[in-house]
Amino acid sequence: MRNIITVAIDAAREAGTFLRESHHTSLTVETKEDRSLVTNVDREAERIIVSRIEAAFPSHDIIAEERGQTSRGSDHCWVIDPMDGTHNYIRGMGIYGVSIGVIQRGSFVAGAIFIPETDEMYGAEQGAGSFRNGNRIHVSRRSDLSACTMAFDSELRQETPRKLRVLGELCPRIFNIRLFGSTARNLSHIAEGVLDGVIEFSDKLWDFAAGAVIVTEAGGRMRRFDGAALTPGDTAYIASNGLVHESLERIANSA
Repeated sequence: MRNIITVAIDAAREAGTFLRESHHTSLTVETKEDRSLVTNVDREAERIIVSRIEAAFPSHDIIAEERGQTSRGSDHCWVIDPMDGTHNYIRGMGIYGVSIGVIQRGSFVAGAIFIPETDEMYGAEQGAGSFRNGNRIHVSRRSDLSACTMAFDSELRQETPRKLRVLGELCPRIFNIRLFGSTARNLSHIAEGVLDGVIEFSDKLWDFAAGAVIVTEAGGRMRRFDGAALTPGDTAYIASNGLVHESLERIANSA
């Protein structure tokens, strides 16, 4: 597994460095069917990552946001978001990241998240803990929901009434809330204790595959709304420090 996480970290750093260096260059922007945006820079970052993975593990499966799935019948599947937070990037905001997760026989086993603008590299392997720039990280120890800082699903234009009902239940019970527009940023912040939790309704696998390992290996919890274990086929989840998880479940299911 060590070689896998090394490749993930190296690929995330190379792609993220390219993104940072290209941040203020001319972009070609396209709108996809789901109204999300993709740029020429996303596609080049993805090419960088895929080429590194295929050079090291030519028999492994790959799911990449822009190019789709390459199935080779492997037990290992790499899940790539070359730029999580594309909308932020296009608007000149530095809240974006590269996310590379590895799934083995349906389990999240390794992940790397790189936040280029702040040079933060998060990595985790199943059973080995979570790290930021080589230093061990842990989720927060806040157990009082009223002291917690939360993140929330930023796609408020989708399922708007339901999300606003949950948000209305959540806000009076917590200290404050943030909408970063990047799952990579949300989950890395939970893993290091900057945030205490997040409620997401409609993420894609490439958004959270890396963060699922990083959060759980930092001592946190990441589950479906019904409390069941998160699987690669899920889209809605709660991620937290574990101590406030049941409270967030009740709120998420209240609407």
